[in-house]
Amino acid sequence: MKIWTISNQKGGVGKTTTVISLAGLLVDRGYRVLLIDTDPHASLTSYLQYDSDQLPVSLYDLFQDPATTRAGLLQLILPTEIDNLSLIPASMSLATLDRVLGNQEGMGLFLKKQLKLVEDDYDFVLIDCPPVLGVMMVNALAACERILIPVQTEFLASKGLQRMVQTLGIMQYSKGNDFNYCIIPTMFDKRTRASINTLNDLQKTYQGKVWKGVIPIDTKFRDASLAHLPISQYTKNCRGAFAYETLLNYLLQTEQN
Repeated sequence: MKIWTISNQKGGVGKTTTVISLAGLLVDRGYRVLLIDTDPHASLTSYLQYDSDQLPVSLYDLFQDPATTRAGLLQLILPTEIDNLSLIPASMSLATLDRVLGNQEGMGLFLKKQLKLVEDDYDFVLIDCPPVLGVMMVNALAACERILIPVQTEFLASKGLQRMVQTLGIMQYSKGNDFNYCIIPTMFDKRTRASINTLNDLQKTYQGKVWKGVIPIDTKFRDASLAHLPISQYTKNCRGAFAYETLLNYLLQTEQN
């Protein structure tokens, strides 16, 4: 089971879009995929047609029970209308965990330990992160083998990337080994100088860490979200779907065994 975390310490850069787009392509290829929504705003949960305010259980319940069994974890996993795609949903209650659990020893590795209970049930786990450094982001980063960092190709988003890379540096110092991360330029508009300049700056500043492709601006992403479908299942005949397929091919080809 491969675990990828999609994270950035800035909102609105395409994290949830990246999660759902890659998940759709993975299930198209026959993989069993589990999505985990760690963001209290629950955008991924909403995308998959669940109302986080109405759900009887969520990821919050997992953190409330350190002794969760495999059976208990499976009860938190919800089916979706997409074959082979499952979800552990988020809720606003997750926002309280930093205050309640933030100082407890070992809480940063909690999610990693729990996912071992279902490692034979899924081929991939994709974790959608909040844009705030806290218990949820730390757990998501510690649980994964690979971190994908979507970065909108504009100046302020590149500043958010600096904070994200600094966070990885601090965490990997305590972890003892480097994180495997890939920067993904998103919302690229080849018509604007801002997008082009930002992309060039990213490639110069983070040499070897930036995916060589881009995720373009594409209105089909909005249409797909309204239909509650990954873009590849909404339409394959668009720039956005092609870009994410190219990204997935790259990620699979460079996946560490």
